[in-house]
Amino acid sequence: MLLQSDTQLNQKSYYEASVQRPAALPPLRSEVRADVLVVGGGFAGLSSAIALAQRGYQVVVLEADRVCSGASGRNGGQFIVGLASGQGPFEAQLGLAAARQVWDMSLDAIALLEQRVREFDISCDLRKGYMTVADSPRKARVLEAEVALLRTRYGFESALYTGSEVQQHIGSTRYCAAAVEDTSGHLHPLKYGLGLLRAALALGVQVYEQSAVIGLRRGEPLVARTAQGSVTARFGVLAGNCTLPEYGPQVAPDIAPRTMPVGTYIIGTEPLTEAQCQSLIPSGAAVCDNNFVLDYFRCSADHRMLFGGRVSYSTRTPPGLQALMAQRMASIFPALKGVAVEFVWGGFVDISMNRAPDFGRLGTNLYYLQGFSGHGVALAGLAGQLAADAIAGQAERFDVFARVQHRPFPGGALLRTPSLVMGMLYHRLMDRL
Repeated sequence: MLLQSDTQLNQKSYYEASVQRPAALPPLRSEVRADVLVVGGGFAGLSSAIALAQRGYQVVVLEADRVCSGASGRNGGQFIVGLASGQGPFEAQLGLAAARQVWDMSLDAIALLEQRVREFDISCDLRKGYMTVADSPRKARVLEAEVALLRTRYGFESALYTGSEVQQHIGSTRYCAAAVEDTSGHLHPLKYGLGLLRAALALGVQVYEQSAVIGLRRGEPLVARTAQGSVTARFGVLAGNCTLPEYGPQVAPDIAPRTMPVGTYIIGTEPLTEAQCQSLIPSGAAVCDNNFVLDYFRCSADHRMLFGGRVSYSTRTPPGLQALMAQRMASIFPALKGVAVEFVWGGFVDISMNRAPDFGRLGTNLYYLQGFSGHGVALAGLAGQLAADAIAGQAERFDVFARVQHRPFPGGALLRTPSLVMGMLYHRLMDRL
């Protein structure tokens, strides 16, 4: 899950509390020139900067806040094969061969993440293992069909468990089916992001924090203005969120209506014992259910339960959030009833209408990456790599994603949020029924 920061939640996230950030990088205070301008210092922006620097390009990264202070440093920490949309949009629009290429690239995304952890010696608590669970017979049938489709059409194997077998893999009686695979997994996202920052700086990338882009002149060359400086570049990559006003519509208003901010939230408990974590999730896997309004959770390296969910389509933090999420966690794991919650934080996932990622070009030299829809931990890194490849003249893989058609959310600026709130309530009711 990728989250932008939610200013209504002032508590520090577990991730921020469990790292020692380096000193802040200075803001841009001059006029500089570069081969490539990257807007956004999260996974996608840092990944593109690393790939470009390794090819010999001079790269400047402009980050509006601190590197990985938004989406990339606040998410659920799950890196997952596949896409939030499933394969449907790609099969329908592009055909089975291209859809298979997209699936294979989702595997490449995880391989790239693991490669960079090794290459740059990033200590980020990476652990393999992922479990999708179903809490009703209907959802179990959906899960079984998905496992079968991925096996027969894409050659991807998951072990499916039903009935009493499920409790061997998760210490909860709520679920009646579970699909387990060891390609996906989880990590500490802020440790990973700060490791990417160290790698980028070592490769000569110029990174400026507290340097929001307040104006972008397109064309050749591109010119980006900040409050105190400017960057002139041959190419640009928009790797920040183009949905929220503070992150991008003044830079790319023509693509902003194609994504929407959806709030999602996480709580972190006090440390549990290793035995407690073992009893809850024996394999140590990350877990997510297959409801439309989903729960996702895992145990951290220091044995806390990190429990996420409780979405909001209104961009407002739900009232009584901590108590509601603790209650939800205890309904799944009764053993955690009364366990102290030490952290609560949240933010926004940028979703597209069809939940497929939205990558493309604005003109001939400006690339954008958005709409990860909750699957950005691995995919954002691949997106940055694909944008770098395209700038270097190898655009075949980037263009597979760019061919997918995306529509703006209905209702315009005034009505699309109320429409989504009503849609969320409908799907939440369907999940409960």
